[in-house]
Amino acid sequence: MRSGFAALVGRPNVGKSTLLNRILGTKVSITSRVAQSTRTQVRGVLTRSGAQVVFVDTPGIHKPKTLLGERLNDAAADGMGGVDVTLLVVDATASVGHGDRVVANMTPATTICVVNKIDSAPRKEVLDALRAADALAVFQEIYPVSAKTGEGVEALVEEVIARMPEGPLLYPPDMVSDIPEALWVADLVREQLLAVTREEVPHSIACRVTEWEWPLIRCEILVERDSQKPIVIGRGGQTLKEVGSRVRAQLSPGAYLELFVKVDSNWQSRPKALDRLGY
Repeated sequence: MRSGFAALVGRPNVGKSTLLNRILGTKVSITSRVAQSTRTQVRGVLTRSGAQVVFVDTPGIHKPKTLLGERLNDAAADGMGGVDVTLLVVDATASVGHGDRVVANMTPATTICVVNKIDSAPRKEVLDALRAADALAVFQEIYPVSAKTGEGVEALVEEVIARMPEGPLLYPPDMVSDIPEALWVADLVREQLLAVTREEVPHSIACRVTEWEWPLIRCEILVERDSQKPIVIGRGGQTLKEVGSRVRAQLSPGAYLELFVKVDSNWQSRPKALDRLGY
């Protein structure tokens, strides 16, 4: 039996969460076109005959502007500690450069580089991205993949499994994630808010479940300014209704979801607010 941990690291929006969901064949991490949608470490468990890999999805490493940003970088760095394999994910459709090099310099020499989004880039851009990735650091392997279509992902997974040490099952074989249900629902709410609100709002949004008495789930949505509250609620409450409908579609039948919007000024830079939110 082989078992161990593999961390997915990289800049924001390179597709780490989409890749994790593709590897597992199910959704365990929220995704968004908005950068920094992942705010905590998310563990997804892949169990196969003779092997179990716990993949750790981490926040995108970036130049922080708030205390929240600093804590997200700390969470990403912490996610690389004690793992058996580190996967540095870069974006084939973007310029592979300084930001990726900063992350690469944080990774061990045994790191595998994953060039993602090859389905969205012309062949020449993919080849340029592979060359640029090769120049970042001395990687043991570089894998071009598409988390969206699955191209190249199985070969990557086989390489990760081959690098796992001998060991017992770390989680029950039927478990795919250890995310608490309340945190999962809060993330789903934030994911859908990111999908339907304006660009100036997403980074100011935080969500937390304040009551769980099945089938009733109450979720609080925090914004930083009074002007953001009507944007999140929408005219006649339409935005919240749309978000609630999208989230309920991903929950067990019968769930009753109540959403509330609250202004919590400058929560991204207040230590106690971040502690309360689990960041």
